[in-house]
Amino acid sequence: MRADEPAVGHALVEPTAGGRWEWRVFGERFGAADDRFEALTVERVQESDELYLLSAARGATVKIRNGLMDIKKLRQVNADGLEQWTPVLKAGFPIDAARVGELVAALQVRLPEPARAEYTLEELVDELSASSNALRVVPVHKKRARYTVNGCISEVTEVRADGGATRTIAIESEDPVRLIETVRDYGLYSPPNVNYPAGLKALLGLETPRCAVIDVGTNSVKLHIGEWEADGGWRTIVDRAEVTRLGEGLRENGELHDEAMQRTIAAVSGMADEAARNGVGGIAAIGTAGLRMARNSDAFAAAVRDACGIAIEVISGEEESRLAYLAVRSGLGRVSGSLTVFDTGGGSSQFTIGHGEQVDERFSVDVGAVRYTEAYHLAEAVPQDLLAKALAAIAADLACLDGRPTPATLVGLGGSVTNLTAVKHGLETYDPEIVQGAVLELAEVERQIELYAGLSADERRTIVGLQPKRAEIILAGACIVKTVLTKLGTESLTASDRGLRHGVLAERFGP
Repeated sequence: MRADEPAVGHALVEPTAGGRWEWRVFGERFGAADDRFEALTVERVQESDELYLLSAARGATVKIRNGLMDIKKLRQVNADGLEQWTPVLKAGFPIDAARVGELVAALQVRLPEPARAEYTLEELVDELSASSNALRVVPVHKKRARYTVNGCISEVTEVRADGGATRTIAIESEDPVRLIETVRDYGLYSPPNVNYPAGLKALLGLETPRCAVIDVGTNSVKLHIGEWEADGGWRTIVDRAEVTRLGEGLRENGELHDEAMQRTIAAVSGMADEAARNGVGGIAAIGTAGLRMARNSDAFAAAVRDACGIAIEVISGEEESRLAYLAVRSGLGRVSGSLTVFDTGGGSSQFTIGHGEQVDERFSVDVGAVRYTEAYHLAEAVPQDLLAKALAAIAADLACLDGRPTPATLVGLGGSVTNLTAVKHGLETYDPEIVQGAVLELAEVERQIELYAGLSADERRTIVGLQPKRAEIILAGACIVKTVLTKLGTESLTASDRGLRHGVLAERFGP
């Protein structure tokens, strides 16, 4: 049932099994999508004055338009983030006390027992406004332009609410496949899917937008939750990693092992729950080298969707490099001269070379700590001849760095670099403020290589600053870092606590 259909009196509208799926974004401009809509024929333009009832509750929309109270509840969200809303009530005024109870339940606010048997619109608004500080009644003016895009109903709307103004684009269809294809075709998939109550609360400053990124790597899964602040920056709410060894044994047969998948699915599910508890408005989940290489990565992604509804997007090595560069640039401020950023992961290493904001070159190499750990038995103490063979293999695989000029600034990120830096500073508790921007010297990396080569994994776990679950692969990671420093002819690098997840946050959810 649509909001502009005739009134149905006081009848309760029963939820239906089907219904339209919706994707909505808010903002001032939408880039190429604006141009696409401007080239279409407007089917009709409507203006309306409405009242929205807003509370801290999520999953319900309550508004009053054309003298009707309209309540919808969020029925489900699919793996692509599309929302399906169910109309549960559309009632004319005066409205009886039972219907007021349904409104209060949808908004999840506490109000005294109704003082009247039935309410006019004015009486209802007055009582709700006076009875609960957790509820806000917001007048909203809309000017909606209706289109049909690829068989989907679409609206571009100018919104004015309580002194604030914004625009919103909504695309709806009963066919979720067609809808998501249209959303992606119009370049609207990157922002989070934001429903009307959430968009209005953000516009009026009633709710600070929070977004999350889950980075599913070959060795670890990382969760970053950021909150967009009024000064135009992201404040970290949660930033943590869980070592799951998703790529364990991947090189042997080209597939992810069941136990590794189950560990990682559990980690992603836990992070999705944590994001929900923190009230995020959107989640982006990114897969990297391990999922690029594995033949059964689609099965893994499907299992994650089934477990927690999270859709993992497997990105290319070049895209991974670009996003890491974006993250580093946003964290370092002004950098003079050439800049090389490298990110060592469990399955691959990404390199991005540029100057200032300009990216000149980016590439990915299948040089990851998990691979060399397994091939040269680096999880435990190793003799010097085997260590030398591992270093030689890494050097051969990084031949693409031979002959390159020494960069003015070399920045390293990823678990190997941050752990090496934490060990250097003896951090009993990891402190990103100390790691971010710290200098890590080649001599210190070589010292730690000698240290780890003589210790078992259990002995390495006693080292202050080393994440216990990284004990098996830290030696291989340190060897990769040493090789990069040597080939680029520099005695040190700048460590960055920022990584892929920060770049995704800035690009997918930034203003």
